[in-house]
Amino acid sequence: MSQKTASSRTFRFRLHDRAIAAAALLLATISAPAAQADEGGTSFWLPGQYGSFAAIAPEPGASLAMVSYWYSAQANANQPLEFDGGLKLGVDASYFGQFIVPGYTPDTTFLGGRPSFSIALIPARNKVSADVSVGGISAAASDKVTGVSDLYPTAQLFWNRGVHNWMAYVTGNIPIGSYDPTRLSNLGLGHAAVDIGGAYTYLNPETGWEFSATAGLTYNFENSDTNYQNGIDFHLDLGASKFVTEQTYVGLVGFAYQQLTADSGQPEILGDFKSQTYGIGPQIGWIFEVGGTPVFANLRGYKEFNAKNRVEGGGVMFTFSLPL
Repeated sequence: MSQKTASSRTFRFRLHDRAIAAAALLLATISAPAAQADEGGTSFWLPGQYGSFAAIAPEPGASLAMVSYWYSAQANANQPLEFDGGLKLGVDASYFGQFIVPGYTPDTTFLGGRPSFSIALIPARNKVSADVSVGGISAAASDKVTGVSDLYPTAQLFWNRGVHNWMAYVTGNIPIGSYDPTRLSNLGLGHAAVDIGGAYTYLNPETGWEFSATAGLTYNFENSDTNYQNGIDFHLDLGASKFVTEQTYVGLVGFAYQQLTADSGQPEILGDFKSQTYGIGPQIGWIFEVGGTPVFANLRGYKEFNAKNRVEGGGVMFTFSLPL
């Protein structure tokens, strides 16, 4: 089999590196600790959830993506994060989630593109420790929770012209997950959210080179339990790869996350509480068959840097996707 043939096969897979994205809200699951920005140091969007092949359309039919996600991060004792009307300092957070993302692509077109739909649910475990200050009373605290996340539905529309591919998406958060505003560790956000964006992928079957960029904006609704509302977020996920054998590719992934507008409802000491973070890391992927069924697997990791108003650490994602 030639490299061209192997590269072309990528078009036949729902490279569900983003089925996560479909669950784009994945982020929400990581929400528990101070894993991101906004209320409690947590945002809806999980930076880096989209990677390579982000705008490659799936073949019609059902599919299933399983994504295992590990994340560990800290915030130093001088970095205050919001908690239940008070503050938490010196946060140490660890998270594991098993994303389950069924998807369906109808054999039709809409506005000249191919539609695709998915929904994600994440059984997860989250553990957080911090120095907590509420009502002028400070104490060291630790908390852990095991349960399920919110629901993350996603609709996507794909277009293709030769080596150029485009995708538009809308996703959001349905707050049904394990959440308690007085608990240090959570698996749900406690509020709804809507995220709209798009992606571009350059994929050349002749050379085996690929490049993808996914950008979007998140609007967060108010948390009725705390009267807190996160600001509007901008995010950019990047991926670049090269097929080195008929079934294997390697490359880099990265992300940039920046909060554009201020939160409301936070303690005055936090100011506008806008957050940011950046990340970069390696990736490797495989495309192979099991019993005649094409299977896609991808392993990638990120190291965060230049974080502000959130914890900073690293994460690993292992994606396993196949058509049903």
